[in-house]
Amino acid sequence: MNRHEKAAVGAVALMLLAAGAIFLYAPTDYLQGPVQRIFYLHVSSAIAAYGCFAVVLIGGIVYLRNESLAADRFARAGALVGVVLTTVTLVMGSLWAKKVWGAYWVWDARLTSTLVLWIIYAGYLTVRRLAEPGRQAARFAAVVGIFGFIDVPVVHFSVTWWNTQHPGAVIINDALPPEMLATFFFTMFCTLVLAGVMIAIRYRIETLLDERHGVTEPARVVAARGAEAGAEPVP
Repeated sequence: MNRHEKAAVGAVALMLLAAGAIFLYAPTDYLQGPVQRIFYLHVSSAIAAYGCFAVVLIGGIVYLRNESLAADRFARAGALVGVVLTTVTLVMGSLWAKKVWGAYWVWDARLTSTLVLWIIYAGYLTVRRLAEPGRQAARFAAVVGIFGFIDVPVVHFSVTWWNTQHPGAVIINDALPPEMLATFFFTMFCTLVLAGVMIAIRYRIETLLDERHGVTEPARVVAARGAEAGAEPVP
């Protein structure tokens, strides 16, 4: 197995351990019952998605600054993984809502802002897919990714800024017993590792796609790197 395959196996193993902790170690919630176990993956996926969109933000800023193809690839990879994790967040939340609220969806500030976040980065991916690969598409997508990140703090603080039906923060309010808290942090760690591995694998795929489409670094970027390494600059 190559290093990406080994990393993927390790990430899957961690998620299986997290599942064991969720169903075998964490106690059943007294009020909500077994459906509360959705919380561990639901919140962990949301936090991991924030991290992925932060990768898009940083990648976009770096690309606009020096047109680094590596930064653009990381942004593309982060956007895809972030959308996948946001989808998991929305699906898990809807399953929990059906049991607790009696409806899969309500137009709550947290739910609505999360859906908007999904739409923004799904739009980012659509731009990348439909546009001709190259500098113009990368620059436009970088701007979308940067401004799209504004919605991340809106999602996160929506339960504080508005009177929402969605539950408030339970971690910072010390509302969980030690077993639940340990399970949450372990699941979050495993989910973040999975997200990182997925980004690394997707980055490799984006590299291969760039090679197939003949997308290369601008000459001035290559020259700058050559100068930093003490090599002869590319004309």
